[in-house]
Amino acid sequence: MTLSTPMLAAVPLVAGLMGPALVGATPTQQREPRPDRPAAVQHLPAAKRSEVVEHVAARGSADQRRVLDYWTPQRMAAALPIDLLDIVTKGGGLVSGLTGKAGVGLAPELSGATTKVATRRHLSARPQQRTAGSRWMTGGAVTRTTGRVFLTVAGADFVCSASTVRSANRDVVVTAGHCVKDGTGQWADNWTFVPGYHEGGGQPYGRYPARRMFVAAPWSHAADDSYDVGMVALATSSGRHVTDVVGAQEISFDAPRGGQAFGFGYPADPPYNGEHLVYCAGPLHDDPHGETRDQGLGCDMTAGSSGGPWLSRFDLGSGQGTVTSVSSFKYSDDHRTMYGPYFSSSAKALFTAAERS
Repeated sequence: MTLSTPMLAAVPLVAGLMGPALVGATPTQQREPRPDRPAAVQHLPAAKRSEVVEHVAARGSADQRRVLDYWTPQRMAAALPIDLLDIVTKGGGLVSGLTGKAGVGLAPELSGATTKVATRRHLSARPQQRTAGSRWMTGGAVTRTTGRVFLTVAGADFVCSASTVRSANRDVVVTAGHCVKDGTGQWADNWTFVPGYHEGGGQPYGRYPARRMFVAAPWSHAADDSYDVGMVALATSSGRHVTDVVGAQEISFDAPRGGQAFGFGYPADPPYNGEHLVYCAGPLHDDPHGETRDQGLGCDMTAGSSGGPWLSRFDLGSGQGTVTSVSSFKYSDDHRTMYGPYFSSSAKALFTAAERS
């Protein structure tokens, strides 16, 4: 993830696939100059900003089986939030890269922190119209349509979140672009969606490997956070399409800005442990720095929640709503606000390509 000066460094949530700055960065890391992204985006023609960049993932049944076989229970349990990618693959190894960072951005099993939810408010059984982070304990469609994503980048295993959306081919999930492609870098491998994931590695609705992946040109060519959206067309599981099994949320583009949203995901860093569906709820507001078209939501969800859906017009009883964004990043000086990209014509082009694939 790259943002310009004098902007505060943005921290990709679980996908910091691009970001060297981690949540909890020291003050000296908060104003890191980021001169490259504006130039790259400004020189990208307007027509190119709606261009769809596609990648073929698992090719055919044999390749899909290889992906499913890869994800043993041990590998799934050991997968890290993707915002550790830079440390794991580029910093001389995980242990050396974490020296002196005492628990910063770590998955619970690495930080030594408790994996139990820390505060009583996280366990509220009654759904709330405003919360910075609570366990979703009400049931409904969102518990089936939201799931965890397991993926491999540069030989290391990571996790994100995603949601099914209603589509013509009944195969499409939406997530963050950085949970699909490392910005200007490589595509993810072994990409697998587990809808309705629950504690202890529960997979009540099966596992679905990716067939094709789609991101926008500004994300693929310049890692522009305003376009941090990924659409993935899944293979079937036991011959069944994912939305035939778990249902789907609606999806909308160019919706009115602002309003109320409910954000869902599987945060994996303390005080969360990646084993439960968590939600944030509250009003949306524009990026106060003016560096992205993203909107902000008060939210303390941590790494692992990247790509989780933001639902507008959400019905607390049925668990149904309309996806209008996904969790993308936080600024390093404000861990209480999550930002998500505005779904414009560019996101619609991704969705159209995915549902036709």
